Amino acid sequence: MLALAKIFHFEMAHAIHGYEGPCKHIHGHSYELHVSVGSTNHADGYIPSPGFVIDFKEIKKLVGDNIISKFDHKLLLSNAFLQVHPGVEKLENLVRWESEPTAENLLQYFREVLTEKLPAHINLLQLKLFETKDSYAVWHL
Repeated sequence: MLALAKIFHFEMAHAIHGYEGPCKHIHGHSYELHVSVGSTNHADGYIPSPGFVIDFKEIKKLVGDNIISKFDHKLLLSNAFLQVHPGVEKLENLVRWESEPTAENLLQYFREVLTEKLPAHINLLQLKLFETKDSYAVWHL
Protein backbone atom coordinates (compact mmCIF):
# COMPACT_ATOMS: atom_id res chain seq x y z
CA MET A 1 0.00 0.00 0.00
CA LEU A 2 1.18 3.51 -0.80
CA ALA A 3 0.54 6.12 1.84
CA LEU A 4 0.81 9.91 2.01
CA ALA A 5 0.80 12.21 5.00
CA LYS A 6 0.19 15.93 5.33
CA ILE A 7 0.66 18.05 8.44
CA PHE A 8 -1.66 20.89 9.45
CA HIS A 9 -1.46 23.51 12.20
CA PHE A 10 -4.24 25.37 13.97
CA GLU A 11 -4.81 27.31 17.17
CA MET A 12 -7.76 26.48 19.38
CA ALA A 13 -8.94 26.96 22.94
CA HIS A 14 -11.05 24.57 24.95
CA ALA A 15 -11.92 23.46 28.49
CA ILE A 16 -12.68 19.97 29.75
CA HIS A 17 -15.86 19.84 31.84
CA GLY A 18 -15.77 17.26 34.64
CA TYR A 19 -11.97 17.21 34.83
CA GLU A 20 -10.46 18.15 38.19
CA GLY A 21 -7.09 19.41 36.90
CA PRO A 22 -6.14 22.77 35.39
CA CYS A 23 -7.60 21.78 32.00
CA LYS A 24 -11.07 22.39 33.45
CA HIS A 25 -10.39 26.06 32.75
CA ILE A 26 -10.41 27.63 29.29
CA HIS A 27 -6.94 27.38 27.79
CA GLY A 28 -5.43 27.09 24.32
CA HIS A 29 -3.13 24.88 22.29
CA SER A 30 -1.14 25.12 19.09
CA TYR A 31 -2.38 21.91 17.52
CA GLU A 32 -0.55 19.86 14.92
CA LEU A 33 -2.63 17.40 12.93
CA HIS A 34 -1.04 14.63 10.84
CA VAL A 35 -3.35 13.11 8.24
CA SER A 36 -2.24 9.88 6.56
CA VAL A 37 -4.12 8.41 3.61
CA GLY A 38 -3.45 5.57 1.21
CA SER A 39 -4.68 3.60 -1.75
CA THR A 40 -4.36 -0.02 -2.75
CA ASN A 41 -5.04 0.83 -6.42
CA HIS A 42 -1.34 1.04 -7.30
CA ALA A 43 0.27 -1.38 -4.86
CA ASP A 44 2.27 -3.35 -7.45
CA GLY A 45 3.59 -0.84 -9.92
CA TYR A 46 4.31 2.70 -10.89
CA ILE A 47 1.42 5.10 -10.92
CA PRO A 48 0.38 6.37 -14.35
CA SER A 49 0.65 10.06 -15.12
CA PRO A 50 0.44 12.36 -13.23
CA GLY A 51 1.88 9.82 -10.75
CA PHE A 52 -0.13 10.68 -7.61
CA VAL A 53 -2.11 8.49 -5.25
CA ILE A 54 -3.87 11.77 -4.42
CA ASP A 55 -2.61 15.30 -4.91
CA PHE A 56 -1.34 16.91 -1.70
CA LYS A 57 -3.35 20.00 -2.74
CA GLU A 58 -6.54 17.91 -2.63
CA ILE A 59 -5.75 16.73 0.91
CA LYS A 60 -4.93 20.32 1.92
CA LYS A 61 -8.25 21.60 0.57
CA LEU A 62 -10.31 18.79 2.05
CA VAL A 63 -8.79 19.15 5.54
CA GLY A 64 -8.70 22.93 5.30
CA ASP A 65 -12.35 23.26 4.30
CA ASN A 66 -13.76 20.63 6.66
CA ILE A 67 -11.55 20.83 9.75
CA ILE A 68 -9.09 23.73 9.94
CA SER A 69 -11.59 26.41 8.91
CA LYS A 70 -14.04 25.18 11.56
CA PHE A 71 -11.59 24.99 14.48
CA ASP A 72 -8.73 27.45 13.88
CA HIS A 73 -8.83 30.35 16.36
CA LYS A 74 -12.06 29.04 17.87
CA LEU A 75 -13.13 28.28 21.42
CA LEU A 76 -14.54 24.74 21.52
CA LEU A 77 -16.70 23.96 24.55
CA SER A 78 -19.12 21.18 25.41
CA ASN A 79 -22.77 21.82 26.11
CA ALA A 80 -22.13 20.52 29.65
CA PHE A 81 -19.46 23.21 30.20
CA LEU A 82 -21.77 25.91 28.82
CA GLN A 83 -24.61 24.90 31.15
CA VAL A 84 -22.34 25.61 34.12
CA HIS A 85 -20.77 28.75 32.56
CA PRO A 86 -23.62 30.45 30.66
CA GLY A 87 -21.85 33.79 30.20
CA VAL A 88 -19.34 32.23 27.81
CA GLU A 89 -22.06 31.60 25.22
CA LYS A 90 -21.79 35.19 24.03
CA LEU A 91 -18.26 34.86 22.63
CA GLU A 92 -18.26 35.19 18.86
CA ASN A 93 -15.62 32.51 18.22
CA LEU A 94 -17.45 29.86 20.29
CA VAL A 95 -18.14 26.43 18.81
CA ARG A 96 -20.57 24.29 20.83
CA TRP A 97 -19.93 20.58 21.00
CA GLU A 98 -21.92 17.64 22.34
CA SER A 99 -18.88 15.87 23.80
CA GLU A 100 -15.85 17.09 25.70
CA PRO A 101 -13.29 18.61 23.30
CA THR A 102 -10.42 16.27 24.16
CA ALA A 103 -7.78 15.25 21.61
CA GLU A 104 -9.40 11.81 21.50
CA ASN A 105 -12.86 13.17 20.73
CA LEU A 106 -11.47 15.59 18.17
CA LEU A 107 -9.83 12.67 16.36
CA GLN A 108 -13.09 10.73 16.34
CA TYR A 109 -14.82 13.73 14.77
CA PHE A 110 -12.00 14.27 12.23
CA ARG A 111 -12.14 10.57 11.30
CA GLU A 112 -15.90 10.75 10.65
CA VAL A 113 -15.62 13.89 8.53
CA LEU A 114 -12.62 12.78 6.48
CA THR A 115 -13.91 9.25 5.89
CA GLU A 116 -17.08 10.76 4.44
CA LYS A 117 -15.29 13.37 2.29
CA LEU A 118 -12.32 11.45 0.88
CA PRO A 119 -12.58 10.07 -2.67
CA ALA A 120 -13.76 6.46 -2.83
CA HIS A 121 -10.33 5.10 -3.82
CA ILE A 122 -8.58 6.77 -0.86
CA ASN A 123 -8.55 5.29 2.64
CA LEU A 124 -7.90 7.20 5.82
CA LEU A 125 -5.05 5.33 7.53
CA GLN A 126 -4.05 7.41 10.52
CA LEU A 127 -4.68 10.66 12.33
CA LYS A 128 -2.30 12.06 14.92
CA LEU A 129 -3.20 15.17 16.88
CA PHE A 130 -0.54 16.91 18.98
CA GLU A 131 -1.85 19.18 21.75
CA THR A 132 1.69 20.01 22.77
CA LYS A 133 5.01 19.11 21.19
CA ASP A 134 5.23 15.95 23.29
CA SER A 135 1.58 14.96 23.91
CA TYR A 136 -0.66 13.55 21.22
CA ALA A 137 -3.51 11.18 20.46
CA VAL A 138 -3.55 8.74 17.55
CA TRP A 139 -6.31 7.06 15.58
CA HIS A 140 -5.40 4.39 13.03
CA LEU A 141 -6.88 1.46 11.18
